Order: sequence, then C-alpha cells, then structure tokens
Amino acid sequence: YIIGIAGSVAVGKSTTSRVLKALLSRWTNTPKVELITTDGFLHPNSVLEREGLMDRKGFPESYDGTSLLRFLSDIKAGKRNVEAPVYSHLMYDVMPGKTITVDRPDILIVEGLNVLLPNKPGKDIPFVSDFFDFSVYLDASDDDLERWYVARFMKLRETAFRDPRSYFRKYADLNDQEAEHTARDIWHRINQRNLHENILPTRARASLVLTKGQNHKIEKVAL
Repeated sequence: YIIGIAGSVAVGKSTTSRVLKALLSRWTNTPKVELITTDGFLHPNSVLEREGLMDRKGFPESYDGTSLLRFLSDIKAGKRNVEAPVYSHLMYDVMPGKTITVDRPDILIVEGLNVLLPNKPGKDIPFVSDFFDFSVYLDASDDDLERWYVARFMKLRETAFRDPRSYFRKYADLNDQEAEHTARDIWHRINQRNLHENILPTRARASLVLTKGQNHKIEKVAL
C-alpha cells in the first residue's frame, strides 16, 4: 500500500510523513512502514550544472523519473530489497554510492514536491501517482509558505549552514538583512515559481487535502 505526500517547499511534508509513519507503525496489522523522499531521485548536481538546471532543482525536469518509476514498480511487484538513492540536504546533492533498502513493507510513504504530477499530453507511460493507493496534499497560503521558508533559512544559517561541508556555507556569515533578502530571492525565483507552475495544479488530484493555518495547525480537511 503506497501513500504519496505532496506539497510546496516549507509546508511540512517531511514532518507530516514522519508523524504518519509513526502512527501507522502502531497498527497491529501493519508492523512494517517505510518512508522515502523523492529527493534521492534528483539528478546529481554535476548533471544539473551541465544541463543548466541548478536554478530549477525540484522542478520536474530535475528528477531521474525513469529510476523513480522503476523503484515504485519493483515495490508494487513485491520485490525484495529494492534500493533507493540517498540525498544529503547538508551537501545539497545525491550521495554517490549510498542507498537505502526497502524490503517489502506493508505500507510505503513517498514524499516529494511533484509526486502528483500527471504525464504530459500524448505520453502513454506510467507516472508516479499511478502507483499510489492514497495521496495527501499539504496546502497553505503563499504568505505563510514564504514566512516559514525564510524562518527556516534564518535558523539554518545559525546551525547547518555553519558546517564546513555545507553547500550553503556561503550564507552563514551574512547579516540578518542580507540573509533575509537572499532567502526571499530564492523563494520567489525558484520555490514559489515551482509551486505555481507544477505543484499547486496537482492539488485536485490528491485523495486528501490538509490545509494549514499560519501556526502550522491543520485548519481544513478535504477528503
């Protein structure tokens, strides 16, 4: 049984997925619940740089869709020990040679920005959501999403960005004004654009829409 979780950057997909995994794992008839994110199926930075796609990371064309479909097909077919690539948010890249193994779970949660995106017209091949038995879209207003993204950026500037290995080390020493300006620029130039071009149009395809208010509480449920 595969559950897809979609929504914008900063809406809380990862937190929701982890909570859902913990809750479902308590069911007596589903002892084995696994969680993967589609980040691992992004093309490596070297490929994105070569193709001029670094500023479109997270857009549909930045993913290795063939590998993701193969992974989901193997899971649905009940294959043993199916491997998925691993993504490092610290390095901001897929980790070469690193994988996680998914071995016939009762439930698999698949979290990602564009997992509900349908095929382009005329393409008669499976797409990711074809493999879902149930799907959830996390929704929030643009203003709240931007505020949450900026707040997360400012917090990471004091924590993970200070790690010498971090891809975002260059942002760690910005002053507050510079950091906020940078975060808002990234949000409007990349994340909000991806939201409106690709992610938000898929909301109506979800089985369940959870709408969050400004304090992150679920205020509306549409099943």
